[in-house]
Amino acid sequence: MSDDLQRRIEEQKAEIDRLTRRISELETDSNVPSVAKVEQPVDVTPIDQADVTLRRLVQRIAMILQAEKIVIMFHEREMGDLKGIPPAFGIDEAHLSSFRVRATHGISGKVFREGEPMIYQDIETIPEAREEPFGLMHVTNGVCVPLIIEKRDEENRVVERNVIGVLHAFNKKHSEDFNDEDVRLLERMAKNVGSIIANLQMYRELEGEKEELAQTFESLTAGLLLVSTERRILQINATARAIFSCPDESIGKNLDEIVKDAAFISAIDKTLTGEEIGKVETHVTIGTVERIYESQFASVLGQDGKGIGVVAILADVTEIRNIDRMKSSFVAMASHELRTPLTAIKGFSSTLLEGLDDELYGIEDQREFLGIVVGECDRLRRLIDDLLNTSRIEAGESLKPNYTHVDIRTLLDKVQKVQQQATTKHIIKLDVKGELPKQMVGDEDKLDQILTNLLNNAIKYAPNGGDVLIHAKVDGEFLEVGVRDQGLGIPKDHLTKVFERFHRVNNEDNRKIYGTGLGLFLVKHLVQEVHFGKIWVESELGKGSDFIFRIPTNIDIEEAKRRSD
Repeated sequence: MSDDLQRRIEEQKAEIDRLTRRISELETDSNVPSVAKVEQPVDVTPIDQADVTLRRLVQRIAMILQAEKIVIMFHEREMGDLKGIPPAFGIDEAHLSSFRVRATHGISGKVFREGEPMIYQDIETIPEAREEPFGLMHVTNGVCVPLIIEKRDEENRVVERNVIGVLHAFNKKHSEDFNDEDVRLLERMAKNVGSIIANLQMYRELEGEKEELAQTFESLTAGLLLVSTERRILQINATARAIFSCPDESIGKNLDEIVKDAAFISAIDKTLTGEEIGKVETHVTIGTVERIYESQFASVLGQDGKGIGVVAILADVTEIRNIDRMKSSFVAMASHELRTPLTAIKGFSSTLLEGLDDELYGIEDQREFLGIVVGECDRLRRLIDDLLNTSRIEAGESLKPNYTHVDIRTLLDKVQKVQQQATTKHIIKLDVKGELPKQMVGDEDKLDQILTNLLNNAIKYAPNGGDVLIHAKVDGEFLEVGVRDQGLGIPKDHLTKVFERFHRVNNEDNRKIYGTGLGLFLVKHLVQEVHFGKIWVESELGKGSDFIFRIPTNIDIEEAKRRSD
């Protein structure tokens, strides 16, 4: 496995380990509504009863203060607003939703900022009241106190004091005024209200974080499976469910009900006992495609150091394995491709050298031998060029184009004649529909390389000979050129892969046809990146193939140069 893949797996493993620890903490913390070291003036209320308790407390405040309306306003840090939140007393939800004011405005903002209570007997005389929607609720008088949360240390000393909102009591009944005793009572009750709101807010934030973590797990491209010490599924994401073909409702079930891979289960069990396990490969078929997943396992510990379970990460290494196989095949093929011309060069050079003094070979023989040597040298050069160009493409360096005006018909004629000289088994034909552009913008050398490579392939993969047809036409603003042979053809499952580097179809028919698997990879790059077109293949096994590319006839040379830089 490559160092890059190993590094990515390790990073994912560390991140998943952190997230699983956090989920474990949330599972524990969500049942404890209290904030650590926050003063709790009343008994801790179970979080699932906090809403009911808060509603009863609001009603009690209204009763004790003889107030017609009670409103809690919570500070939204992100918006900088104080907003009315349920439950309220004497005000319906529709009016409550409109009760919002900036923390810098109104009576609410003043009490929130200064942290001091305020009594107002006549709302009409208070300038700040005009900045709040008191008129909608027919407020005449009231009292407002801050909602304060205090954090204390082990010796009960206040170490932190936070104002989280304000509490309003409006309209004293029986036409009476609010007094200092009402303020003291409301401040005392505000501590209870603030404590419950803080707990609820913390719980909701934890629930939101828990949901976010769950969504993170679900969206991971790697498979993830978290198993408890009792061998029950704690978490399993969509990728893992697809790998093991298990239902969505898998959480809580026993591992053996979900996973049928014996090696995978054994690795989980060994990790649960503290044994370190190496990587395990799982082969599965998803749809019609076989995939290979490499699993890594790690124990997950809680904050107390006790084991929570085991996390397994399944990384898709199918492409890595395929590339490894293709590289191995490439080394073997490249060795043959290099050895064959070198053998010919060495053989004919030695033959000429040995007969030099005795004049064993005439001029024609020498010309023939030297022609073979030159041809094999050209073959070596092409192979080395392919390797160098592939290396440049993979390094992100485009092959520098040289755009000129090309007479495409002349280029097709030239390539046809040159390639016809390279074979005696095939007849290369040219079929042009309509007129072709004489001043088409492109890189003539690279267009020659594209056509030469496609024709070489057509000749190579039609070992029994036959016609090779070059067909060309103009379709709107595009030139479409294809090379059709009567050769071996390509299996359907390889049609989308033949343009990948090192890829070759390996079957009984073409096993003896050597090549590096780089030609079509380079052709695709020259079509797409240099000429901004596309290439595809149409083929039927046993009946031949048709490689077709489509490129624009009018390329803005300056724009093309800019894009290729």
